[in-house]
Formats: sequence, C-alpha cells, structure tokens
Amino acid sequence: MDVTDRSAFRALHRAAEPTVLGPLLDAATLAPPIAARVAVRARALVRAARKAHTPGADVSDFLREYGLGTREGVALLCLAEALLRIPDAATADAFIEDRITGVDWQSHLGQADSLTVNASSWAFMLTGRVLALDASHETGVAGTIQRMVRRIGEPLIQAALRQGMRVLARQFVIGRTIEEALTRAAAPASQRWRHSFDMLGEAARTRDDAARYMRAYLDAIGAVGRACGGPVNGPGISVKLSALHPRYEPLQAANCVPQLIALLTTLARAAKHADIGLTVDAEEADRLEISLDIFAAVLADPGLRDWDGLGLAVQAYQKRALPLIDWIADLAGRTNHHVPVRLVKGAYWDTEIKLAQVLGLDGYPVFTRKTATDVSWIACALRMLARRDVLRPAFATHNAHSLAVILEAAGDTNFEMQ
Repeated sequence: MDVTDRSAFRALHRAAEPTVLGPLLDAATLAPPIAARVAVRARALVRAARKAHTPGADVSDFLREYGLGTREGVALLCLAEALLRIPDAATADAFIEDRITGVDWQSHLGQADSLTVNASSWAFMLTGRVLALDASHETGVAGTIQRMVRRIGEPLIQAALRQGMRVLARQFVIGRTIEEALTRAAAPASQRWRHSFDMLGEAARTRDDAARYMRAYLDAIGAVGRACGGPVNGPGISVKLSALHPRYEPLQAANCVPQLIALLTTLARAAKHADIGLTVDAEEADRLEISLDIFAAVLADPGLRDWDGLGLAVQAYQKRALPLIDWIADLAGRTNHHVPVRLVKGAYWDTEIKLAQVLGLDGYPVFTRKTATDVSWIACALRMLARRDVLRPAFATHNAHSLAVILEAAGDTNFEMQ
C-alpha cells in the first residue's frame, strides 16, 4: 500500500458492518487443527487463572462482586482510577459524593467470599447514606444533627475510602508520580514483567495544560531512561497527542499538525537518547488521519534514522484497522524502520457511537458487536505476525481466546503481550 494513498481504509470508515466483516472473517479464520488447539489452550488459561486465585484483598474479588454491568461496579472503578490523581481534597470529596451516593450498596452486603469486599460494602453503604444527608432545608434539632453527622463523617469517609480503594487503585494506577511508579515496578514481585508507563489525564484544554503535559512527558522519559533503558526489552512511555495540543482536531489540522510534529519529534529524540520506547496512543476515530500525518512525518525524521523505538497503537474495533496495519507496514519499509505496533481492542466505544448519533450519521466508525471486534483483532494480529519483517508486534487483550490465538500463531517468536 502506498503511504500517500489512504483510500483503502477511508472507504471502510463508516461502511456497513457486514461488508467489512466478510474479508475480516476470511483473514481471521484458522485451519481446523490450529483452531482446535486454540480452544483447548483458551480453556486451560481460564482454568489456570481460576485455580491460581485465592480469595482475599485482590481486585478480582471486587470485580466478581461488583461487575462492570452494574452501577456499583462502574462507580468503584471510576473511584479507583481517579482518586489517586485528584490533586486537592475538595475535588476528591465532590467526586466521592458524586459516585457513592444514589447507588444500591446494600444488596451486596455479605455476598462476597472476601472479608475485605464485604467490609467495603458496609463502608460504601454507610458512606452513601451519610453523604446523602441534605440538611440545607432542615431547621431545629434535626437539621443540627444532620449537619453535625455530615461534618464529622466526611473527613473519616474520605480517609476510609482512600484506604478501601487502595486495592483497586493499585491495580490500575501504579503510582502518583513516575518515580513512585518506577519504585513499585522495581519490586521483586514485578521483576518478571515489562512495563509501559501511561500518564493518566484528560486532553489539554489550554496551552498551559499542553505545556505542563509536555514537561511531564519529558521528565518521565528521563526518569525511565535513567532507571532502565532499551527500547525492545525495557519499559517505555505512551503519549497522547491530545495532551500536547488544545486543538488537536481535524478542523484545526493546518494549525495543530505542524506543531504536534515538532513536539512529538522532541519527545521521540528524548526517548532515543534515553534508549526507551515511545508509543503514540490511539484516540477518537476522527483524529486517526491527522495522527498518521504526524506519525509519518516524525518517523521520517533523520535524527531517528537508527532507532526503532517509535510505535503506534491500533484499535481493532475501528473498521479501518486491517488496512491500517498494511499502511503502517508500508511506511515502516519506506523509512527503513521496524515499527512497534500495539494492537488493542479499543477504549472509546461509547463516545464513538454517541458522536455518530448526535451528528445524524448513517454508520459508525467502530463495530457495534464485541464479536466483530474480536474477529478484527485476530485478523490484525495475524497480519502483524506475517509482517514481522518491518513490524514489532505487541498485543493487548483481556480475552483468553485472543491470547490463545497469539500463543499458537506466534510460535517461538518473541512478542509483547499486555
């Protein structure tokens, strides 16, 4: 595929799902003997994971009781992901109140095998009841008591929740700073893992935000490089282009693309100097084409000629994913690089669906069914393994079957798996 010709995946952007799935099913179909081995391996992975689990203060205990299909589970994960990075107590209090109140914690009392989870259920229920107290319209003794309970209870609640969320938060947030994250990653229990550090945060809204994120990325690259270098075997950094420019959007391409090329080039050169990998994270579908303009320009930078650490994340739930793999492979060949490609399922599904509906569009840029995304992921993974002459495959999945496909298809070849 000619890197200047993107017509192949432009045609698939909002194409009808059956039209896109036909070729993907062909590309993802495994020979019967291989498919049989994949099924056996997938079941073995699930059984081994269940056998290895012991009830206690483990995140899986929380997820077993508070599933992602419940309001309680969503509230817990939102708290876990956000509490450690909220900078001030007032914002933390407001966030806790927003997520804890109005949720049915009582139905979970005593339902889990884990003492920690059951105790947490009591804490969540009592927290919700205290925070739900509204004494603004109460007068006399009743109002005084309610205001006192809330005033006395809130500091204790905040401290208890931070402690209660630690089990969940440490699963998703490895540290509040890059130094803290590196310390935890260096612990004996973590030594058998490789790491890719991703700074949690929203997109930049102002130029001051973007400048702050840029400094944070440069500091993180330096810290990781000092701790452990090597773009293939060592930890790396993931960067969001939306954090580097407040107007990272197609209608502002003439303005943001040149600036982002310069900023990403600076980060890439810093990563090369630190001898670590740098991955450009995938974001919303409407930003894909301008992100490719930026990535292609930076990859062609003469200062990066002898470094293969600049990579790209690809979302399998986008209908353009498979031709995008071909596009990246062609770009890698033209620039004489081995490009790291991290294949993920996708993280903005709700946003993509709602945005298309708000705009009144006929189709979606993403698959509407999980099974279709899984098919796309397998087709892309097999294509990436077939193009190891110019790509360095990396895969991310929570699906035992998807993992089993890679283990069977990759053979003895090294690859990265998240």
